[in-house]
Amino acid sequence: MIRAPWMSYLLLLLCGVFSVFWGVSLQRTAPAKSLDFKLVYFGARCLLSGCDPYSANDLERMYQADEDRRPNDPTIRRVETNIIYLPTIFAVVAPFALLPWSLANGLWMLLTAGTFLIAGCLAWNLGAHYAPQLALALCCLVMAGCQILFLTENAAGLAVSLCIIAVWCLLRERLIAVGVVCLALSLVIKPHDTGFVWLFFLLAGAAHRKRALAALVVAALLSLPAMLWITNTSPHWVHELHRNLVTTASRGDMNDPGPESVTGFTPNSIISLQTVLSVLWDDPVFYNSATLVICVPFLVLWAIKVWRSKYSFEGSLVALASVISLTMLVTYHRTYDAKLILLTIPACAMLWARMDKIAQWAFALTTIGVVFTGDIAMGIVSAMAGRLHLNDAGLAGKVLLLLLDRPEPIILSAMAVFYTWFYLRRFSEEAGSTDSSLRAAAPNLTTRA
Repeated sequence: MIRAPWMSYLLLLLCGVFSVFWGVSLQRTAPAKSLDFKLVYFGARCLLSGCDPYSANDLERMYQADEDRRPNDPTIRRVETNIIYLPTIFAVVAPFALLPWSLANGLWMLLTAGTFLIAGCLAWNLGAHYAPQLALALCCLVMAGCQILFLTENAAGLAVSLCIIAVWCLLRERLIAVGVVCLALSLVIKPHDTGFVWLFFLLAGAAHRKRALAALVVAALLSLPAMLWITNTSPHWVHELHRNLVTTASRGDMNDPGPESVTGFTPNSIISLQTVLSVLWDDPVFYNSATLVICVPFLVLWAIKVWRSKYSFEGSLVALASVISLTMLVTYHRTYDAKLILLTIPACAMLWARMDKIAQWAFALTTIGVVFTGDIAMGIVSAMAGRLHLNDAGLAGKVLLLLLDRPEPIILSAMAVFYTWFYLRRFSEEAGSTDSSLRAAAPNLTTRA
């Protein structure tokens, strides 16, 4: 039991602040500083001025008025003129675009860092009743390894943090309205990060279904003005967005999951399953189709299990751990999206309390996942892989490429198989009978455990 939970929260906050300050310090020299926020900020300013943010030419003209913020790297300059976000994000970013860059950038960083620190504390809170020290160590590892997130200021920082806050509110059944709004905002910002979490609540039971539908309504109300706005300004935005996606995912470009991607040997590489399959056969038709063939059956079986099972707090932790791992594999994600791995830690802590072989597997897989989705470890591994020139090697080089340059999708696949298997076959619904007492005894932000 934890005698002084405030010390745990303090340690979590210190680890998060460490990531924030290191990420901000990297902005002094890195060409990708504030890259992702800059993209949506100038896109929103373009929209406010009546031009088309999905047009590379229109967006380039917006940048020309602020050449001081243009990097010299031609690859980054090209990325900055190809928006691949849905128009819904402008509902959140437009208020920032009304402000000067320095003020808007500072407020965005403050909002991202603040919600991230809260999310890390709440993720620990969900698992602290079962194995507080283990949950604390894993959460600290995640929070201390988010430098790229604060370097690029990607919207995933806000989307993931709001998603975790929403999960805590809805599972703990506290501040329900806050949870609904946070879930809605996360869906608006990055639906491919939060979509399957929302689906869990939709399938989990009557009360959670109502809250999931309420979040969807709030998200629709927030998104509708932005959708109407962009449709009026850019009637062909769907075609232009598709063109931008194709451009940035072309062979050797930033979002190419293949071995020739320019973000290959970097700590911010793509982590979807396509990156592993592309090493076997670098053909989009193959690796996209194979990813669906592998992942969709797991998602279908998971959804059926959630729909048919009696709701329990412990079952929810395992179900979320399963779908979080699958979320990262199905579609385009990078390491900053993988901070959703915080939601697998409560399930790991709960299973660790069993003290059996299942506990050992949960601990090993989740710990490796936490380490290899962290920016520090991946920075070291990527530097080693980059010096080996593995792309020029044969079969042995491909194996080393997968292990050294792309360990994240491999370990996330193992986590997905483990947690899905346990949820489908081994999780006992008898946990529901003790669910109320477990939830009542679990620590919160104001009481001691």
